[in-house]
Amino acid sequence: MKKYKIQKSPFVVPTTDGKLIEEHWGNSTQNANISIAHMVAPPNWSEPHQTPEFDEFTIIISGKKQFEIDGETVILEKGQSILIEKGARIRYSNPFSEPCEYIAICLPAFSMDLVNREE
Repeated sequence: MKKYKIQKSPFVVPTTDGKLIEEHWGNSTQNANISIAHMVAPPNWSEPHQTPEFDEFTIIISGKKQFEIDGETVILEKGQSILIEKGARIRYSNPFSEPCEYIAICLPAFSMDLVNREE
């Protein structure tokens, strides 16, 4: 038996805000301990504040992404990364004119039950 798996067709999460989410590993592949997703946030994209029950690592591939973390604004650019620990109040956005491509890794895996998005 092989001790590896190759992901050739990530799960494309349906969205209504123009954001591309391709989950390579996570709840869509029965991996509740981790999720790894490739994402592209379009220009002027944002989502509501949330207080996740998971740690989230983000690696910026291109463009810029804005993070509002417990009232502090942080902007990351290509080649930079961040760890946001569970329990932080966070708002993700791309208020810039170019798309932002990035990789997100969540421990445990991202789920709507654990993200705690505000209305």
